[in-house]
Amino acid sequence: MTRLATLAAGLLALVPSLTSATLAQNAPPPSNAPSPAETNPLPTTTVPDTSKSGPDPASPAPQQVPIPRPAQSGAAQTLTPPASTLPTLVPTPAEPNDVDAVTLPAKPVAILSGETKWEDARANLRTAFKTIGETLTRLNLKPAGRPIALFTKTADDGFQYEAMIPIEASPAEGAGGGDVKFGSSPSGKALRYKHSGTYEEIDGTYETLIAYLDAKEIPVQDRFLEEYVTDLGEGADDRLDINIYALAK
Repeated sequence: MTRLATLAAGLLALVPSLTSATLAQNAPPPSNAPSPAETNPLPTTTVPDTSKSGPDPASPAPQQVPIPRPAQSGAAQTLTPPASTLPTLVPTPAEPNDVDAVTLPAKPVAILSGETKWEDARANLRTAFKTIGETLTRLNLKPAGRPIALFTKTADDGFQYEAMIPIEASPAEGAGGGDVKFGSSPSGKALRYKHSGTYEEIDGTYETLIAYLDAKEIPVQDRFLEEYVTDLGEGADDRLDINIYALAK
């Protein structure tokens, strides 16, 4: 079952038990709340020290001239893409919790709507963000935040979405964005849940989030927002940081 189909089923099961508890009252998680976050320290590679090698005593040279050594390249590799300097929708606190109660601001965004099969989701979202970026460049507009995707409608075989990139200000009406439109990002109270891992592993994070909402009896919308703190790469094994926002009713 896909992650958003799981969400839909979980939310339907949750409706009869919803209470009038507010989001702010239920936001702090219990100490034993499950966490999807994973710590993945990067391995280090030690470059052998060859500077101590000396001349062969069996065949001394009449004159020794220092030989410059080329700099070592590729000694250490970073397994995850570097974090962008673009800000997230809400700053991360110095000591983040597994679940953070936040207030999303309404930010001007460039929007490209689409639909996709579940198995093609990552590739199609990546293409959508690329198209938005090319449009912003053509219109001389600069991104002002990390890419986000709002999942608006789901089915067993796929879903509809709105891919967005925050910008400093919307252009004048009729700016000629083509399929790319301009509007505002979702705003209001929300719970932020972090996914750290591959995109294919995000289903497990959603299942944990649904279990948390069910246990705390927190009513939320049937739309969820994903914010890509690291870019969606082409590799299935790319480790990503993604903020998932459950929007309050």
